[in-house]
Amino acid sequence: MFFRMLYDSKLAQACYFIGCQQTGDAIVIDPQRDVNRYLDLARKENMRISAITETHIHADFLSGARELAQQTDAKLYLSDEGGPDWRYEWLDKKQGGGSYLHQLLKDGDTFKVGNIQFQAVFTPGHTPEHLSYLVTDLGGGASEPMGIASGDFVFVGDVGRPDLLEIAAGQSGIKEKSAQMLFQSIKKFQGLPDYLQMWPGHGAGSACGKALGAVPQSTVGYEKKFNAAISLATDETKFVKAILEGQPEPPLYFGRMKVENRDGPALLGKLPEPKQLNADALKNIVTEKISLLDARLWPDFAEGHLPGALFTPLNTAFPTIAGSYVEPGKPIYLIIEENQVEEAVTDLIHVGLDEIVGYATRETLRLYAANGGELQKSKYRNMTEIKNQLNDESVQILDVRRADEYEAGHLPNTINIAHTRLLAELDKIPRDKPLLVHCLSGGRSAYATGMLQSHGFDATQLDGGYEAWQKAGGEVVVG
Repeated sequence: MFFRMLYDSKLAQACYFIGCQQTGDAIVIDPQRDVNRYLDLARKENMRISAITETHIHADFLSGARELAQQTDAKLYLSDEGGPDWRYEWLDKKQGGGSYLHQLLKDGDTFKVGNIQFQAVFTPGHTPEHLSYLVTDLGGGASEPMGIASGDFVFVGDVGRPDLLEIAAGQSGIKEKSAQMLFQSIKKFQGLPDYLQMWPGHGAGSACGKALGAVPQSTVGYEKKFNAAISLATDETKFVKAILEGQPEPPLYFGRMKVENRDGPALLGKLPEPKQLNADALKNIVTEKISLLDARLWPDFAEGHLPGALFTPLNTAFPTIAGSYVEPGKPIYLIIEENQVEEAVTDLIHVGLDEIVGYATRETLRLYAANGGELQKSKYRNMTEIKNQLNDESVQILDVRRADEYEAGHLPNTINIAHTRLLAELDKIPRDKPLLVHCLSGGRSAYATGMLQSHGFDATQLDGGYEAWQKAGGEVVVG
């Protein structure tokens, strides 16, 4: 059996490529939309992708299952569990007409890829339709499974959060019921053999749980013994309360991903190819209704950026920030170096932002400014400089940390909105006052300040953040 994990470190997402070396058939589990990497791996290993599956309808990235099926004609194996609200709606919408080759799975159903058997295990809780897959290498002489692809059900050190349908997708009143389903799924997990390898769908950094480990894979036995969330599954009432507490606010784009993955992700065919702009073209686009992503570092952005630009440096947070701050449907332009364009485009299509039209480099921006083009500056101060403004009603302090961080300690007279939820909460922020924006140390507040400025707010980023405030002995409110 051939086995490879393909990992997206920015979204902390794991895809699995499993192949039968006897027949040359392979399956891809939970693919993303840049499908060329799976096709390249198949060619390199002299295999053909004949099957595609997903553990569930994802919320944290736009699925590549439809894209890969369109390009390979591979058979799709997808969940038929969980009720009518979260069934795949795109299986009969193949580009060019007809339906994709597919099989819908119930708990216990099996299928083979070459001489490798996959058995669906219904593991709801994170989502109502969630399946895990037991994998048995029949061609290697095994009669029992060697591992389980657990998707977003069980992670290393954690379990998938059961509140996303309510918090991200707006399906009210369901998180407690989902947590109860998760409790029952964990009971099923506890009955699996300890020796099974466990291949989860995410690692540390994903917003699909609150305490994911950084180790990429584990075993069922190890998780039974040391997974803190599983250890709570002794009393259902206590488990439900504990698993729902302290979950981070999901990025704003999660709700959009969930719906698009159910209804059918748009087909790409190939990666978008934005055109390089000259200085004259920059003068034209600043007057248009576009999304402008500036991938330079904060000091450069703050010193001067195009009016309306978002601060989106090309780091591990880039797809999350872009997904949370860009309004879908607008053409996207980038301020970025030429050798970074493909990376940025790949990150953007992962969160369903496909309309990437053009880009300009740092040098082009310099020429634009030299020719009289307008630039805006962003304001920033040290966090400790605002001690005398705590009770100043003419300004508003905005804390963009998570709610659990805020409750553990915050400045008095502040508004708290997580930085990845700001776009949906702009009406809760006063426009008639200057904003003083802070987070823990300064990173998230820089993203937020750029975004707020692009929407017409008078925002100042507070460098050093809450950490600097505490070290300086500033006043703190708990709760």
